[in-house]
Amino acid sequence: MNGAESPCDVVVVGGGLAGCEAAYQLAQRGLRVRLVEMKPHKRTPAQTSDRMAELVCSNSLRGAALSNAVGLLKEELRRVGSLALRCADETSVPAGGALAVDRERFAEAMTRAIEAHPRIAVERREVTEIPAERPVILATGPLTSDALAASLAAAVGAEHLAYYDAIAPIVSADSIDWSRVWKQSRYGKGGAVRGERAAPPELPAPPEQRAAPPEDAAERRDDAEAGDEAYVNCPFDEAQYKAFVRALVESEKVEARDFEEVRYFEGCLPCEVMAARGEQTLAFGPMKPVGLTDPRTGRRPYAVLQLRPEDEAATAYNLVGFQTRMKYAEQLRVFRMVPGLEEADFLRMGSVHRNTFVDAPALLGPAMELRALPGVHLAGQIAGVEGYVESAAAGFVCAMLLAQQLRNEPLRPPPPTTALGGILTHLGRKQPRYQPSNITWAHIAPLDPAHGKLRKRARYEAMAERALRDLDAWWAAG
Repeated sequence: MNGAESPCDVVVVGGGLAGCEAAYQLAQRGLRVRLVEMKPHKRTPAQTSDRMAELVCSNSLRGAALSNAVGLLKEELRRVGSLALRCADETSVPAGGALAVDRERFAEAMTRAIEAHPRIAVERREVTEIPAERPVILATGPLTSDALAASLAAAVGAEHLAYYDAIAPIVSADSIDWSRVWKQSRYGKGGAVRGERAAPPELPAPPEQRAAPPEDAAERRDDAEAGDEAYVNCPFDEAQYKAFVRALVESEKVEARDFEEVRYFEGCLPCEVMAARGEQTLAFGPMKPVGLTDPRTGRRPYAVLQLRPEDEAATAYNLVGFQTRMKYAEQLRVFRMVPGLEEADFLRMGSVHRNTFVDAPALLGPAMELRALPGVHLAGQIAGVEGYVESAAAGFVCAMLLAQQLRNEPLRPPPPTTALGGILTHLGRKQPRYQPSNITWAHIAPLDPAHGKLRKRARYEAMAERALRDLDAWWAAG
């Protein structure tokens, strides 16, 4: 159906997973929607088809088991009537323990459902600035056009809009070997260890230090924001450090895609790029041991890799400064060389790629609405989620909250114990440097201590059981 000049209650910009899901959910709630999609008049460099909801990178929607956070998210989406999950299940192909789809059939099914809906009008044109019509949902994805990104930057401040995504891995707290690490923040910002401070004298800065991020002032600020005993320190002796650096340099990396310009910011270089600049670059950058004392030796280590809590309950930790383009298998091999991470369970792998996203915790209100622009909502990867399923989930949640607003109802977001609620938890969780993320168990409220100490799989299964129970009750009450 051609949407030109059609009356509508909500405008949705972008026909990807988030935009299609948002448009469908709004329409299902009785609202008239105009979905504006720039194909076939224009495509991003990653797109090859004129269909909506095109899966450009992979046909996998990742793990299906409920002991996997994304598996739980998919099951929740099924239960609340997600269009994307319905089409994925209808077009699935064998993929072992994952949900994978026939990409062409999936896009066809999504496009057909959108175009056939009586309350959705599709308009084919490029949007180059934030529409004046309100309300509007921007769901333009990671490759938002330069013109629209410039319009958004002008509205929220260019410092709140990123064009490149540098993500460090996250590990589960209970997979860390705590006998090999200790908690302490640099510069006496809490958790300082009392003991003999027989640290070696300061080393002279090598030439590579001039290229090593970040500056001490930024680290001091991060320490202060993170609070007492924020950091977990994994200490290296000289031999361990040099072997680790060699492994980083020699590792297999993901090649940049044709539409990605490899132009790294000095403040968030991939760890393997830093390692290639010189053997001591990391030791004078994110691995510098200054201000730290190993309580087992009373001395400063040769180098330290720091872990920072990813959530308030400290169930997961981020490898500080270790964004990477290493292939996933290589990340497992190399990062398990870190003392204390030999058996680490990685909840999220690192990556560096082109992306456009906002500083969601600073900019978005409870209904995923820009505080600076009432009536303008963001959904999908532009808001800071990562992945196909998460994008569809963000579109679902955004549409649901907007529909509640338009009906003058109190906002009823999904419970924080659910994976859908975890989408909002991530978008609202302030971080020293906000980065997009896939759904992880760290985004979901931890179990009550009354459950006792459970092994990882049993704990995740218990969290999934609680999530589905809470989701069903929430959905029934809506």
